[in-house]
Amino acid sequence: MGMYSLPMARASTTSDAFNAVAEPRRRDILNYLALQERSVGDIVDSLSMEQPSVSKHLRVLKDVGLVQARRDGRRMFYRTNAEAIRPLHEWTSTFERFWWHQLNRIKERAEGKNDPSNNTPSNFIPRSKNDLDRDKN
Repeated sequence: MGMYSLPMARASTTSDAFNAVAEPRRRDILNYLALQERSVGDIVDSLSMEQPSVSKHLRVLKDVGLVQARRDGRRMFYRTNAEAIRPLHEWTSTFERFWWHQLNRIKERAEGKNDPSNNTPSNFIPRSKNDLDRDKN
């Protein structure tokens, strides 16, 4: 084995909120729970997932504190824990500023602002591939 292919320890999905939300289905569940408390059955039906899978994902989300659970008879209800989600939001907001900056740059270019081609002289004639081939002879 080469020195660059050493096995790297992988963080447990239950070690923190960032690892927990790395799984797309867990993000789907969080999105679904964002507006109101839901039963496991509602999550299963709405997200077209198997009940054991939903329960497993909810357990991970609960272990890292992203969701809270309450029992009502035989049914379990889950809701998001806004305080636990705050660090995720704060971290991603750092990149949100970058995304908006990039989107504004794209918009400016699309609208012709800061477009280098607008600074070309009016007598500029773009060359075609055929012109280049002809110049080689």
